[in-house]
Amino acid sequence: MAHVEIANNAYPFPMPVVVVGAMVEGRPNLMAVAWVSRVEPRPPMIAVAMGKRHYTNVGIHETKAFSVNIPGVDLLEKVDYCGLVSGRTVDKSEVFTIETGAATGAPLIAECPVVMECRLERVVDLPNEELFIGEIVSVRADEGCLTDGTPDIEKVRPFTLTMPDNRYWSLGAETGKAWEAGKRLTT
Repeated sequence: MAHVEIANNAYPFPMPVVVVGAMVEGRPNLMAVAWVSRVEPRPPMIAVAMGKRHYTNVGIHETKAFSVNIPGVDLLEKVDYCGLVSGRTVDKSEVFTIETGAATGAPLIAECPVVMECRLERVVDLPNEELFIGEIVSVRADEGCLTDGTPDIEKVRPFTLTMPDNRYWSLGAETGKAWEAGKRLTT
């Protein structure tokens, strides 16, 4: 297969869509984010990249804490809304039922099947973005989305974003088992 040159604004896809929550000036604020990744297993850490101008960043700097809420596809409209309006002018927390995280005080979305509280570990300053790296200090999940005590992707029903076409996608069928699919090639 021959490759052709394309625009360099292509991103790995799909990217998981989450809602980042932070207390900003004493009230909960939420922001849709797709630039998110696990970055460390022990202690468990996650990174989210957000444009420097976002209101949520102010709260993360203030409180040194944030939440990562994993929505199901049934919440797509509300999640997209959280990416369309700014918390500077709109109280987005009214769209969801907000709970306060016991470990960090970060706002958690009750409707999301999986919610994580993160304590800010460090901020990497990039030209246009801030990369917030947080230690995951607490994870809670809706019991109905678990199989054998762990989140089941078919029950959680997360969705993803592709760029630069800016489209949401639901996930498809399992295609293989990690750390097993390629074993035949190791012999």
